[in-house]
Amino acid sequence: MGKTNFFVLICLGVLVLLFPLVISDSYNLTIGVFAGVNALLALGLCVLMGFAGQASLGQAGFYGIGAYISAILSIKYGLPVALSMVIAAIVSGISAIMIAVPALRLRGHYLAVATLGFGEIVYVLLNELGPGGPSGFGDIPHLNLFGYIFKSSLSNFYLVWCFVLLVIIFSFNLVNSRIGRAMKAIHDSEVASNAMGLDVAALKIKVFILSAIYASFAGSFYAHFVTFLSPSTFSLFQSILILMMVILGGASNLWGAILGAIIITILPEALRKFEELDVLVYGIILTLSLLFMRKGIVPLIIDKLKVEKKHA
Repeated sequence: MGKTNFFVLICLGVLVLLFPLVISDSYNLTIGVFAGVNALLALGLCVLMGFAGQASLGQAGFYGIGAYISAILSIKYGLPVALSMVIAAIVSGISAIMIAVPALRLRGHYLAVATLGFGEIVYVLLNELGPGGPSGFGDIPHLNLFGYIFKSSLSNFYLVWCFVLLVIIFSFNLVNSRIGRAMKAIHDSEVASNAMGLDVAALKIKVFILSAIYASFAGSFYAHFVTFLSPSTFSLFQSILILMMVILGGASNLWGAILGAIIITILPEALRKFEELDVLVYGIILTLSLLFMRKGIVPLIIDKLKVEKKHA
């Protein structure tokens, strides 16, 4: 992790620490929790797509698996919530292997369609076989760690964002490691990577599993914070939103995933004053952003800073 990234990490940590002190109302803290959950989702897809070059439209499927498995284990079987979350992540990882082995032989749009199909299968299964069916179910217990129950928006805000910070550190160490360099090589050219002796298939499967685990933990945090689940939360639209977060912030930079997640979370809330026109305004803003900032916001900022430094 370079000095610049470490500095940005410290700044983000300070913002997380001070945010509840400046904005203490429950509503905005709840939005902050959802932003943290979305940041986990975006980070997983960013590692998969931005560094390993694998497109996926099935992240909502792993998000739903993490939420439902964790909730069911804690409700019906009385398992501790933390253990339920870990088991849910393992189930998501196994599911990722099952879909990755056949699907990752595909590339580009074909891979995206295959993962989209997986997400839709999970969505249908949650509708048909999940507790409560399409109506969903509630009474999901809050997360309990060392006897402390995370009930309030404040406690969940700190919990989720502390976890996000740990995941950021892990992700930066990963992409800057030997494995990370191999991922970038695969992103540039799978043929050349194979020629250099890299086990491309195995590495793609591992990265796919990692992104699924990120999404699973995001789902578990969501389930035990909201304490109510319904299949509609894990539809194709959610996968598209996750993809939009990564593209808007910048797929080639982990900070882009964080920024994109925060913007996509806050933007609908900021546009509520437009009432019926909020969806239209939301779409126009995103469309213009994608048209004029194709690399994403963070890479664009970095490029401008490099230009200014060069001319200084």
